[in-house]
Amino acid sequence: MEESERLVGWIKGAKPGPMFLCVGGLHGNEAAGVRAMEDVVEQLQPRTSRMRGDFVALRGNVRALRQGRRFLKYDLNRAWAPAGATESLPAPGAATDEDAEVHELLAILEEVRRRARGHLYLLDLHTTSGGGGAFTTVGDSLDNRAFASAIPVPLVLGLEELVEGTLVGRMSEEGWTTAVFECGQHYEPEASGRAEAAIWILIREAGLLQAADVPEADRGRETLAGEYKTLPRFLEMRYRHPVIRGDEYRTRPGLLNFQAVIEGEVLGEDRAGAIKAPQTGRILMPLYQEQGEDGFFLVRDFSRIWLTISKALRRLGVARIVHWLPGVSRDPSLPGALVANRRVARWFALELFHLLGYRRHLEDQHRLVVVQRRRRFG
Repeated sequence: MEESERLVGWIKGAKPGPMFLCVGGLHGNEAAGVRAMEDVVEQLQPRTSRMRGDFVALRGNVRALRQGRRFLKYDLNRAWAPAGATESLPAPGAATDEDAEVHELLAILEEVRRRARGHLYLLDLHTTSGGGGAFTTVGDSLDNRAFASAIPVPLVLGLEELVEGTLVGRMSEEGWTTAVFECGQHYEPEASGRAEAAIWILIREAGLLQAADVPEADRGRETLAGEYKTLPRFLEMRYRHPVIRGDEYRTRPGLLNFQAVIEGEVLGEDRAGAIKAPQTGRILMPLYQEQGEDGFFLVRDFSRIWLTISKALRRLGVARIVHWLPGVSRDPSLPGALVANRRVARWFALELFHLLGYRRHLEDQHRLVVVQRRRRFG
């Protein structure tokens, strides 16, 4: 592939090995990840003789990056689900704005697959409009969880249930090992340094270089671990406040990622009045920019012991018999889905399904429908 505005670099190792794709700037006002990739590509190039596999770095929404806007027509990181949803786009020659971005990225992703000499990894780099801590998030398969956990910052589980159509969600369902790293506030000087540290850590984690050949990974781990040692290591997503065009939503000034909030606390306002926290927890990604569909999220601390239990249950294949439980049945209309009757399976149903590797698909007062995440390593 030739150098282009989208391609930061494609570095081919001397030996076959993993394909590690890194994407920054899927939102055009989030340039910190792009700067980090540019630095890594420059420093990685002299190590190709010791490298296994390939490292590919791409700018995401190049048209929005030119203007420093989150997006021009629609959010490029909501355009990827399900597979086949892009069939309604205009033809490549007639496409503009994000439609053209999708076509161009699909073509590159296909080339990456075709030229891969090993397992496919994807790291998607982002920043937030609100200040505070950095974090990772994944679709909760065991391989995704292990990949992201190599970065010593808080890991947030369950975001993919509340935000549909992300690039990592699409690629994870197609068998890639994926992670998202939110590396800080958009214009924070340290954000690009955190992103660079994460890339080096995952280059080693994916196996492109041995530890001795990537000392930046150890330095990055030490820096990030020190910066985030006071925050919980694992959290779970509990709530998303959607922003609808025209509702004039505004977040209360001064809120930070992982700041503790209590039920009933005013977090923002819109045309209808005050927006209050529906439960106690920690706020995540409070919206402080013009564009965006998420006013804020609420998360709560999650014990490591439940991750250990989850791993054991998935390894034992308990998901194969969960439909035997009272009130649980297979959904004949959706392959791999289960339906829980709320009148029978009323206690901790969703929490149990999460442990077994399912994600919420639909939910109302009468039933809960869950679908199984793809199962590479659980």
